[in-house]
Amino acid sequence: MRIYVGIDVSKAVLDVAVGLKQAWQVPNDAAGQRELAQRLAGLDPELIVMEATGGLERAAAAELAAGGLPVRVINPRQVRSFARARGLLAKTDLIDARVLVQFGEAIKPEARAQPDENTRQLQALLTRRRQLLEMLGMERNRLCSAHRVVRPQVRRTIAWLEQQLQQCDRDTDGSLKSSGVLRDQVELLTSVPGIAQRTALSLLTWLPELGRLNRREISALVGVAPFNRDSGRTRGRRTTYAGRCAPRAALYMAALVAARHNPVLRVFYQRLRAAGKPGKVALVALMRKLLCIINVMLRNAQPWQPTLPKAA
Repeated sequence: MRIYVGIDVSKAVLDVAVGLKQAWQVPNDAAGQRELAQRLAGLDPELIVMEATGGLERAAAAELAAGGLPVRVINPRQVRSFARARGLLAKTDLIDARVLVQFGEAIKPEARAQPDENTRQLQALLTRRRQLLEMLGMERNRLCSAHRVVRPQVRRTIAWLEQQLQQCDRDTDGSLKSSGVLRDQVELLTSVPGIAQRTALSLLTWLPELGRLNRREISALVGVAPFNRDSGRTRGRRTTYAGRCAPRAALYMAALVAARHNPVLRVFYQRLRAAGKPGKVALVALMRKLLCIINVMLRNAQPWQPTLPKAA
C-alpha cells in the first residue's frame, strides 16, 4: 500500500497527516524535525508533500531529504485550488495536512532534491544582501529630503548598512569557495556575456532544477513561458504567469545586460524589436532564450559558445 504524507507547516509546529486517518504534531525545531524524519522513515512513504511557507518549511524539508525520504514542496496556490475543486472550503492545520495527502494521491508529483546546507546558507546570504540593498536605497532617498537635524543619523545608518553589505559579500564569497560543485557551475554560467557572479549564484541557488528539466518545464517554473488564453473563437494574448520570483529577477537583470552586450542575444532581441514586438515582450522572450541556453550548458557541462542558442 502506498503511503502519502502531508505536512502543514507553521512557525511553531508541524502538523503531520499519514493517509487520512493518522495524524500528529511535532515542534518545528531541530529536535522535532529529527523526530519526524525518524518516525516517517519507518513508514517508507511514497511521497511527503509540504507547502512553501515563506521559508519555514526549508529546514524540515532538508532534514527529511537528508534521511533519504521523498519530499516535494508545492506552491500553496495549487493546493488551495485543489481543495476548492474538491469542495473542501474549511481550513485548519489538520485539514490542510490532509488536503496535502489527497493532493499527493491525486496528482502524484515527483519528489525533488532539497538544497543542502551550503546552498541554504548561500540563499540566506543572497536574501540578506537584497534586503540590505533595499534598506540602503531607502536611506539614501531619505537623505535627500531629510532635515539637517537628522541627516547625521541617516548618514551613520547608510555607513553601517554599507559595512554590512561588504561583510555579506565577503561571507558569500567564502561560502562559495567551500562549495566545489556550485563554484564550478558559477564559473560555467559566468562564461555567458551578461551573467555576472551574483546573478549566476542567484540562479543556481534559487533554481536547483537548472540542467535537469527540459526547456518548457524550466521556462514554466521560472514564469517566462507564454500561455494561451483562447476560448471558442476568441484568441487571447499569450502571457507569462506565476513562477519563482528570485531567479526571474536575476534573469531579468541578466537579460537587460545581454540585450546590449551579448553578441548573439543582442541580435535576437533586435530582430524581435524590428518585427514590431514591444520592448517588454522582446525582453521576456530574451529571458526565456537565455534561460534555455544556460539550462543546456549545465546539462552538458559546456561553457558558452556563440552557436549554442541554435541548439537550445
